[in-house]
Order: sequence, then C-alpha cells, then structure tokens
Amino acid sequence: MDTAILQFINHQIVIPPLDVAMATLSSWAAWWPFIVLACGLGFYFGGFQARAMLLVIGFSVGISDGLVCRNLKHLISRPRPPQVIAGVRTIDLEKASPRILAIALPLQVRFSDPQSPAMKGRSFPSSHSSNCFAIATGCFVFYRRWGWIAFFPATLVATSRVYVGAHWPSDVLAGAVIGIVCGFLTYSICAWLWRRFGQKIVPVLHTAHPDLIES
Repeated sequence: MDTAILQFINHQIVIPPLDVAMATLSSWAAWWPFIVLACGLGFYFGGFQARAMLLVIGFSVGISDGLVCRNLKHLISRPRPPQVIAGVRTIDLEKASPRILAIALPLQVRFSDPQSPAMKGRSFPSSHSSNCFAIATGCFVFYRRWGWIAFFPATLVATSRVYVGAHWPSDVLAGAVIGIVCGFLTYSICAWLWRRFGQKIVPVLHTAHPDLIES
C-alpha cells in the first residue's frame, strides 16, 4: 500500500506547475525567512495570546523535531524511497540565494537508480510533516474559530514530501500524528505550568492573564 500510494502521487498526478509548487512547499530553506518574519511581527504586534501561542508552538516544534523525530529516525533507520526503488522522481529547487528566487529557475528533476539498496536511512518519520502539524495544532488550540485552516497548508507540505520523492506516505502520516500529539501535549503542559506558577513568577502579568487563552 505504501509503495502504491507513493507511485501514484510521485508519478500519476505530475504536471509542471505542480512540480514547482510542491518543490517550493517542500523546501524549508525557501520559507524560513518568511516564518521568522511572521513570528517577529506576531511577537511585536500581537497580544498576550498571540505571544503565548508562538512560544507554545516553538516548544512543540522543538520537541517533535529535535526530540521525537530525530531519535526515531536514528532508531528506525528507514531508507528513503529513492534509496531502495528505481524510477522515483526526486524534485528540488535549484540553488539560489535567497532560496525563494529558485522558483523562477528550472527544477532539479532526477530519477532514482539504486545500484545497491541502502540498509539505513532517515525517512521515518517526516520532520517536515511533524513540524507543520505541530504548528497547525498550536494555531487551532489558541484560535479555534479560524486556526483549523492551518491544517490545510500543513497537509499540502506533508503531501509535497511524497510528491518530491523524499518520503513514504506512512512517514508523513506518522509525522502528522507526532506533530498533533506534541502540539496538544505541549499546550496542556504549558497551560498547567502557567496556572500553577505564573502568579509566583510574574504576578502582574498572571493577574491580567490567568490563562494562556483569553476567554
């Protein structure tokens, strides 16, 4: 099933504009300046709840990526699709600085041809998926009315990892689950810590905001 879904996404729904879109979505290097800018604006112009959300998201991404996914990758050592299957389309943006400018350049498109299949790899789980779903979960928890929309770009990024040949479908599914769990757990722990110790550490701020989410 994993291979069938991979081959369908990687081979059957291929069109040039989608190649560019998926390669761009899959490139962290192209988007991190915008993410940093958005976080900076959120901290500067946002209120207490927006700042609390950004902090919780930062913790949850750190846990899901740096703690959970990184250790699972080394523990499971699952090879990536191009390491074990011939003919996988791998798509990436060309080199450019800043990387977002590579959208205007021809893509790097290759087809895998493993002569001796790798025994080790870092495919499972997908950190891209985990990070994006941790962010989406944070947005949803803090802003229930509109935050759920963040799951749509998270799903697109997760799908892009299969489309560009970087991950198996089960990798991104596991990453999504990890991101959601880490997002909810991190918020729950941070909210408890704030209610329990906030008054002792920053009494004035805690009096004005007894909970992380404004009522």
